[in-house]
Amino acid sequence: MNHRALAVTAVTPLLLSACVQMPAGPAADSADRADALAQRHLIVDTHIDVPYRLYRNNDVDVSRATEYGDFDYPRARAGSLDALFMSIYVPADVDAAGEAKAFAEDLIDGVRNLTTDHEEKFALATCTTDVLTAKAEGLIAMPLGMENGGPIAGDLANLDHFRERGIRYITLAHSRSNHISDSSYDDDERWGGLSPFGRELVAAMNERGVMIDVSHITDDAFWQVIELSRTPVIASHSSLRHFTPGFHRNMSDDMVRALGDNGGVIQINYGSGFLTREARDYADAMSAAREALVAAGVPEEDPRLTEFSARYRAENPYPYADLDDVLDHIDRAVRLAGIDHVGLGSDYDGVGDTLPVGLKDASSYPNLVAGLLRRGYDEAEIAKILGGNLMRVWHEVETYAAESGYPPLCHF
Repeated sequence: MNHRALAVTAVTPLLLSACVQMPAGPAADSADRADALAQRHLIVDTHIDVPYRLYRNNDVDVSRATEYGDFDYPRARAGSLDALFMSIYVPADVDAAGEAKAFAEDLIDGVRNLTTDHEEKFALATCTTDVLTAKAEGLIAMPLGMENGGPIAGDLANLDHFRERGIRYITLAHSRSNHISDSSYDDDERWGGLSPFGRELVAAMNERGVMIDVSHITDDAFWQVIELSRTPVIASHSSLRHFTPGFHRNMSDDMVRALGDNGGVIQINYGSGFLTREARDYADAMSAAREALVAAGVPEEDPRLTEFSARYRAENPYPYADLDDVLDHIDRAVRLAGIDHVGLGSDYDGVGDTLPVGLKDASSYPNLVAGLLRRGYDEAEIAKILGGNLMRVWHEVETYAAESGYPPLCHF
């Protein structure tokens, strides 16, 4: 179904109430102007892996400054981040062990505890209105996205359950093909795209107002989702294959165009390996070197393996991307799909030490705004990229669900 007719060319009335235009007149300083725009307009990042980071280290308190990682409250405040989709990431091996649902419950509990323990800083957000209310109250909104549909376990009752718990998008698969979809990282394309249940799930997610995330799935699965979905879909943290030939985790030009025709939005991933051929080639060479050690019989406990990554990177400096590489992806996506169909999905706390120069953590959003200004984007266009486009899609998905008998579930 073609949804381009549904796309609004300006922020929706829902967003206009939250966005006041800058006064006319030249800015005294480009950095000051970028900071002012970042503060004024809604910034929504659709993929930050804080929940898994907290799961792996219970001592981390992101309500305060942290020594490691990419997100914490002070840095998010410095960057004027208004809403981050907390990634409820379920590793493929956890899914294979039959523990996906319980694992997802634990991560959701962690986010809910974070928002209740620090209600003066964070707010759980389960609808678009929640996000706007949180911004108006000076809080950072935390909606939830499930990365890997394994916890659905072939049962739509689980979809209903996780919808009630606040999940507002589902990445259908992750690093391996699952019961819903084939994965772009997995040579085992058992379904030729979506499984029969996956096709059923697309319709069910449409009806319930849960956004469909096409990041991580195969090209065949993507095209099947585009054919089946009755609402716009998102790519929560993907970039463009044009810059990383052969890397099927990114989206081809045709896929980006189709996403625009669908009314959806591609949220650009900041990982250097998603941005440049040099970083992609580095990752491939590093993996090949490690596999060669394993093939030579080096055991897992051998220091040559346990310390492999650190030693390899010390001997072979990593080719970090930079802010201009991210802007190149944004520019091309805008040319392919249109200004209404591009946003931000940084993958902070999810891509390790591969983030580009100039966008190293959640304090960096004004740097991106400054770059967009240099590239000639005007304020209305920047507002769309920062969060307006994603909010428009989410609102359309909510509206379709309400018409299907599933009104939005709001936390506030």
